Amino acid sequence: MVERSAGGARDTADAGAPRPPVPPQDEPAGPLLPDDEELSFRDLSPEGIIAFVIFWVLSGVVFLQFFSRYVLNDSIGWTEEIARYLLILVAFTGSVLGVQNNSHIFVEFFYRYLPDRVARVLSTLVDVARIAFLITASVITFKLARDTNQLMTSIEVSKSVIYYIVFAAFVAMSFRAVQLAWRHWRQGFSLLTRPGIGTTAD
Repeated sequence: MVERSAGGARDTADAGAPRPPVPPQDEPAGPLLPDDEELSFRDLSPEGIIAFVIFWVLSGVVFLQFFSRYVLNDSIGWTEEIARYLLILVAFTGSVLGVQNNSHIFVEFFYRYLPDRVARVLSTLVDVARIAFLITASVITFKLARDTNQLMTSIEVSKSVIYYIVFAAFVAMSFRAVQLAWRHWRQGFSLLTRPGIGTTAD
């Protein structure tokens, strides 16, 4: 005898038979990145460590600002200005990592349709232009830091300290850009001419 159910036809003799246990399945560990590894300070460059420290100091200052304003109802005056300056430092020290990892924005569309020789010449000119720009920015920032005597509003510290750190970031970016250009020249290609193969300045 066969009985009908929503799932279709099945034998009534099997209705009371115990089902085999379902083997346990591993729970998904969550969305992990490929080659996910633990981060260590040993894997970071000196610029990376500096950017990491400044970022967490910025996080602490922003949390202190939030806590004092919305919990204590008595905002600490210097936190807003210092957080703004720390954000500037995070941006410029992080830019050094961008040059080191060759991860800044660039246009690679036209290189797909250019002959290899022309593409290499243009990519070399891009490397030279980047170095020239960063060195020029280093000189301008140094002059700005040297000629700045204005103090910060909330604390009696010269704003030239911020500019000198930005100057040091530009110098580091120039150094990494030279390293990157030299590597591109030795290997005969860059990320522009071969998008699938990345290069970094070590």
